[in-house]
Amino acid sequence: MKPSLRSLAFAFLLSPAALRAEDWPRWLGAQGDSQWNEAGLLAQFPAAGPPVKWRVPVRWGYSGPAVAGGKVFVMDYDITEGKPDANPGGRTALKGQERVRCFVSATGKELWTHAYDAPYLLSFPAGPRCTPTVDGDFVYSLGAEGLLSCLAVADGKSAWAVDLKKAYQVESPIWGFSSHPLVVGDLLIVKPGGPGSAAVALDKKTGQEVWRSLTAKEPGYAPAVLIHHGGQDQLIIAHGEAINSLDPLTGKVHWTVPFAPSYGMAIMAPRLAGDYLIMGGIVKKSIGLKLHADLNTPAIAWEGTPKTGISPKNSTPVVAEGLVYGCDADGELHGLDPATGQRLWSTKAVLGSTPGSGTFFMVRAKPHWVLFNEVGELILADIDRAGYREAGRAKLLEPTSPGMGRSVVWSHPAFAEQAVFVRNDTELVCVSLAAP
Repeated sequence: MKPSLRSLAFAFLLSPAALRAEDWPRWLGAQGDSQWNEAGLLAQFPAAGPPVKWRVPVRWGYSGPAVAGGKVFVMDYDITEGKPDANPGGRTALKGQERVRCFVSATGKELWTHAYDAPYLLSFPAGPRCTPTVDGDFVYSLGAEGLLSCLAVADGKSAWAVDLKKAYQVESPIWGFSSHPLVVGDLLIVKPGGPGSAAVALDKKTGQEVWRSLTAKEPGYAPAVLIHHGGQDQLIIAHGEAINSLDPLTGKVHWTVPFAPSYGMAIMAPRLAGDYLIMGGIVKKSIGLKLHADLNTPAIAWEGTPKTGISPKNSTPVVAEGLVYGCDADGELHGLDPATGQRLWSTKAVLGSTPGSGTFFMVRAKPHWVLFNEVGELILADIDRAGYREAGRAKLLEPTSPGMGRSVVWSHPAFAEQAVFVRNDTELVCVSLAAP
């Protein structure tokens, strides 16, 4: 007897391919573009707020979670001596252990912990900065003082480790190593800093150096980004002095455009919007580059001013329908034309009356965008050329990290399995965002 179309459809819905949810295996998602392509998400929050699936204790850290293969990976810092503070101009000494931790994504059950001693001498020393990067059978972590580790996903055992400070004879940046590791084919791209080693490619299986490139006094805090433009893959490296395009396989420099944000604080990941590459740094510094079809040095399309462009403090803007949307250092949300740097609109609605500056993170999803702000609120909103329209808001957890005169959450959530995974300095929480 031939199966009916209905029975075939039912069988497909129960198949592993149909049931497999989208993973969030690294910072900003599977493609590093802040897009969450999950189906079946809620259109509004229940009256009591979205349901919490589980909570587990964690310790200090800015590291966001990564979710892959039914597991959640996150870094934290178990402090044994000292107390985190918010001194932007000076380093604070702490003692403790950095930990890479792995949990079952459905239940929060802990599977393994990989821990090592990590004395800190950093400004804002409340834990590791980088989200783990999951690639196949291995997960890569980078601690705030520069220990790069390759661990087995199955049990957390170390495959290899490189101390970037020792290997490249550099000091940790004042705000710690913050450039999330990037996997490109068989390579792992990191940014140690130092003469000739502002960008380095390692063999992801062995940790052995393949190439090194660029020199910068300030390595910056922005991650390496892989773009495809003009038929070519380009590795974009933004350090504290310039934006650079490299051949990802060899480290050969295609072009360099000077761009020096205040205090060397290049933080946001460079964003490609059509032919325009956008970069911003703190204290109202931003730039738009018009890329050519070849690998010639791009033209400067615009340079930001206090009333144009975008200069995030901790977050990275999102590109959608040819426009750029993001959080400026003052906590405002801007809609931006990437060709001119002109703001289409601005709003303070995401953070409200937060004084001075602020941070929130944005992810494009359906039916609404999802935002998470530094006071622990998750927001559903519609964001487009016309502006920002809020559809719901729910408090998920309390801000706990020392900020500029207030407690904050500066950890980017992970979005996977129809849920959000978010942490502060006391707990990692999984909250369902599935439609009823």
